[in-house]
Amino acid sequence: MTGPLRIGVLGCAGIAVRRMLPAFAADPGIEIAAVASRDAAKARAVAERFGCRPVHGYDALLEQDDVQAVYVPLPAALHAEWTEAALRTGRPVLAEKPLSTDHRRTAELLQLADARGLVLMENVMFVHHRRHRAVQRLVADGAIGEPRAFHAAFTIPPLPDGDIRYDPDLGGGALADVGIYPLRAALHFLGPGLHVTGARLTRGAGRRVETSGAALLSTPGTATAQITFGMEHAYRSAYELWGSEGSITVDRAFTPPADHVPVIGLHRDGKSEEIRLAPHDQVAATVAAFAAAVRSGTLPDPGATLRQAELLDEIDRFAAPGETDGNG
Repeated sequence: MTGPLRIGVLGCAGIAVRRMLPAFAADPGIEIAAVASRDAAKARAVAERFGCRPVHGYDALLEQDDVQAVYVPLPAALHAEWTEAALRTGRPVLAEKPLSTDHRRTAELLQLADARGLVLMENVMFVHHRRHRAVQRLVADGAIGEPRAFHAAFTIPPLPDGDIRYDPDLGGGALADVGIYPLRAALHFLGPGLHVTGARLTRGAGRRVETSGAALLSTPGTATAQITFGMEHAYRSAYELWGSEGSITVDRAFTPPADHVPVIGLHRDGKSEEIRLAPHDQVAATVAAFAAAVRSGTLPDPGATLRQAELLDEIDRFAAPGETDGNG
């Protein structure tokens, strides 16, 4: 491929307008070809802002000859349908998380992409931040001994009542929206051998989806993971990794702004050390990783996406129907 990668955007969701489209526009290796919406006026407004072509309707965008790759920021319940449609036109896809609302459907999409030699990447951005690779290196170098326990939390304040994340028909709910972050972090550090041993999902008053939850997972060895998530809480975004000889703490773990100075807390031998790193823009890093994968035709560790989807379903199964109701 020569020249910039020309991306078409299926939808004008908030994450697309606030984060991804600015990152696409800032990357010299990418050009925004077109933005589609079912609302023609919305497509025009967004396209004018980012200097690209507006398209009325998602099917119409997939008919554009100059679109080389597709970004899917639609509601979760629509991810699978339009990701498959884009793949079947022969285009690589960057899709918002979760890739689908069922692990079997996720497997089908990954298999379709593989069969057609196309990159399919789920937009879990924090894994592209350098800080987490630095933590992995510390663990690999024995800084905390053998990993024993991982605790992670991602919680956010209440959303406006009409937010799509409160709508079960659109794939809403805390598990797939915010729970995916601590779960993916547990996979990132403890590996795909994790299995769910317990889970709880609860609904806030008057809600039709779960608004909070927690899960306990374990590896075949001695390590355990505890994750907490919710979307009607005080803000929390952090993880701790405890080993046989020390521990590592990370705050502002999952959605740090681009100018945030990342800090890793290393605690051992009765002493604590702060390891400060240079700021890193994980949105720009994600966009660059997708473009590089498209150009090379390879995507690192697609298995993590499938294992994550399987574990999301495991958590949902462990939280029996009678347990999903809170005080509402």
